[in-house]
Amino acid sequence: MSAEARKTGPKGTRRRANRGRTASGQPNPIDVHVGARVRLRRTLLGMSQEKLGEALGLTFQQVQKYERGANRIGSSRLFDLARVLDVPISFFFDDMPDEVSALSPRLISGLGEDPAPFEADPMSKRETLELVRAYYRISDPNVRRRVLDLARALGLAGE
Repeated sequence: MSAEARKTGPKGTRRRANRGRTASGQPNPIDVHVGARVRLRRTLLGMSQEKLGEALGLTFQQVQKYERGANRIGSSRLFDLARVLDVPISFFFDDMPDEVSALSPRLISGLGEDPAPFEADPMSKRETLELVRAYYRISDPNVRRRVLDLARALGLAGE
C-alpha cells in the first residue's frame, strides 16, 4: 500500500491521524498528565485560564483543552508555558507514574489492549489547591503551625 493510500479513507477522503490518542480515542495519559501539571502550577499561582491565555496569545478555551489533555502541547508552546508559569520544562513531567510514561504515543499501535485509565493526582484537585493557597495567606507563623497541627490531628482521627 502506498503512503498516500494509507493517508486516505473511504472514497479518497483524507483520514485524520490519531494524534497520539489511545486506541479508544481518549487523550493520551501523558498529555493528560502534562495538562494537569499546567493546571496545578497555574492554580498555585492564582492565575486564571483567561490570564494564562492572554500571556500565551490563546483563548481560555484553548487553555482548558490543554489542561484536560484534549489538545496536545507542542514543544514551542511547552517552552512558553514554562516561561509564563516560571517553572523548568521538566516540571510538566515530574511525578509521572511509570505506567503513564509507558504510554508514549510511539508505543501505541492501536492493535493492543486499551491502556489503564489515568487517575488524577490528588495534589492537583481544586480543593487541595485552595487549601494550600488559604494556608499560605495566614500571615502569623504560629497560627499557620497550629492549623497544620489541626489538619494532621484530623487526618489521624479519620484512620
